[in-house]
Amino acid sequence: MTLSTRNIGIVAHVDAGKTTLTEQLLYVAGATRSAGSVDDGTSATDSLAVERERGISVRLATETFDWQGCQINLIDTPGHLDFSAEVERSLRALDCAILVISAVEGVQANTSGIFEALNTLRIPTIIFINKLDRMGANVNAVLTEIHQELSRDCVLLQHTINVGESSDANIACDWNASSFNQHQTDPSDSTMFIEPVIEKLTEYNDELLEQVIDGKTISFETFNTQLTQSIHEARLYPVVTGVAKNALGIEQLLTAITNYLPCAQGDTEQPLSAVIFKIEHDKTLGKTAYIRVFNGQIKARDKIVNSTRSTDKQTVEEKVSQIKRVYNGKYQDIDIISAGEIGVVSGLSIAKVGDVLGDDSKVPNAYRLSMPLLTVQVKPVEEKDYANLANALKQLADEDPLLNLEWLTEQRELHINICGWIQVEILETILADRFNLKATFEQPSIIYKETPKNSAEGYERYWMPKPCWAIVKFLIEPGTRGSGVVYQSKVGVNDIAAKYQNEIEATINTALKQGIKGWQLTDIKITLIEGSDHNIHSRSGDFIIATPMAIMNGLVKSDTELLEPILDFQINADAELLGTITSDITKMRGQFNSPEFSGNRVILRGTVPAATSIEYPIQLASTSNGNAKLITRLAGYAPCAIEDGKTAEYRGINPLDRDKYILWARGAIK
Repeated sequence: MTLSTRNIGIVAHVDAGKTTLTEQLLYVAGATRSAGSVDDGTSATDSLAVERERGISVRLATETFDWQGCQINLIDTPGHLDFSAEVERSLRALDCAILVISAVEGVQANTSGIFEALNTLRIPTIIFINKLDRMGANVNAVLTEIHQELSRDCVLLQHTINVGESSDANIACDWNASSFNQHQTDPSDSTMFIEPVIEKLTEYNDELLEQVIDGKTISFETFNTQLTQSIHEARLYPVVTGVAKNALGIEQLLTAITNYLPCAQGDTEQPLSAVIFKIEHDKTLGKTAYIRVFNGQIKARDKIVNSTRSTDKQTVEEKVSQIKRVYNGKYQDIDIISAGEIGVVSGLSIAKVGDVLGDDSKVPNAYRLSMPLLTVQVKPVEEKDYANLANALKQLADEDPLLNLEWLTEQRELHINICGWIQVEILETILADRFNLKATFEQPSIIYKETPKNSAEGYERYWMPKPCWAIVKFLIEPGTRGSGVVYQSKVGVNDIAAKYQNEIEATINTALKQGIKGWQLTDIKITLIEGSDHNIHSRSGDFIIATPMAIMNGLVKSDTELLEPILDFQINADAELLGTITSDITKMRGQFNSPEFSGNRVILRGTVPAATSIEYPIQLASTSNGNAKLITRLAGYAPCAIEDGKTAEYRGINPLDRDKYILWARGAIK
């Protein structure tokens, strides 16, 4: 491993300028001959045609460059909320991050969610306030927003001048020994930013605080060492500024990266520990996996264990074919991916995003930024393209598992989960550009769920037509809210052999994909309480057929309650709009807390159903003339009256239609 390797994610709300920042970092570091442009479609990290055409990132992209003896692996991520899943995946590969915030728009909807994730995961982060040159830019106002909405542990390390005055905007002074010493002997407006830095540093070091109180002279090096340590521990977040498109502040940012952000850690002598954070399909290499290695190393032709796909009874191994890294938008051959590094591997045919390779103890836990709340049916414009469309969506779902493709072969239907309309537009374009397919997307529906109302038993005796034998009885009970699916067996292996009990357990999640109201079951406890196999008539697959029928029989008896997705919201708006906003929330079946006033602004927090509020961001922007800020996040699922929600027809052959289901399950009908 290169001792000074840093794996850095660049994250932001859409249009804050992170891809432009990435391009300038590559250019200033000498990795590219010229800085690419988002507007011109020449950026190195926006490789998809749709990204170049629309000027937005929709997939995370990696780049590698060197700066002052440090290898920097950059991960540029999408900023639009519809593609937050890409940011989620990158978080597991990062050592540190750069959070980009516009000096005009300030903290936006996605900014807060991303920072919360970085803070929760204790990822050291530099905040870069971009676009100092734009009219309306205000560093002090944005810094106040950062302190109010993100963290008070953010310290500005620069003094800026002529902010908002186009080409005159500049950085007059940086945090360094020279400015520090000047401030100690002859303070001026340009060095006053140093005082809050010192105050914050003494909060975390009692010894420093005592020295300051005693009037002792403390060197810049002492304070700077404490600053570095606090940043590494994610207790302080340095704030720097610039104009990415003009390269203003880029060298200072690179210096801050090398001085204050931690190096990747890892031991090449330890067993392999790695995670796949991106899957891509290349025309030449085929399926490729982007991998962060935490311990050990990966070489070409190595056989590596996929821990996520392995079970207690079967170890899944795959052989590495080729190893590469991305440099200046192109693959570059490398021999090895060592601990602390990122690389691209081909040959892992069954690997999926999020899979852990080798030891999972060193891999950070996944963090959920968002979940798709909409489901939509996709149809080919030409019926003859149905199979090709299905295969194309299968490949896209391989790259983005949250699409959760449901391919109903009998009904010739294709359903996917999405986050919003922007994602639909992007998928349409990708299908056309990459697969030469024209598809239409039906009107999306909110993804509801259901949970048992009461406790009940579900029984099935599947023993005709022979040869078959599978008798099962389940106790189905409501689970606590947020518990998901809990399964246990109280039946001994003398009644149902272990191999058949394994079949039952493996079938549970599939059986719960659709309940009696057409939605996935959650917050449910299922216990196998009785059953039997037959030493002559029982066959492999018999219990796979019996389990869904028994569970659906039990759900009919217990009945189910509809659950709808609920969003936490925070609205920051002019106080004069409070009455209008509270009226809107009430009409949407929402609830809100007591408003918080600050000057002529008000902050309102509460919860609201996703189904009633999906168009509210547009409405609020219109009502406030764009001066209100709305931040939402999935809070969970809550009970919903039938008239306020939506039931769905069972897709496929319903296990309640017993005879037809058995024939279908045994392959007698299509």
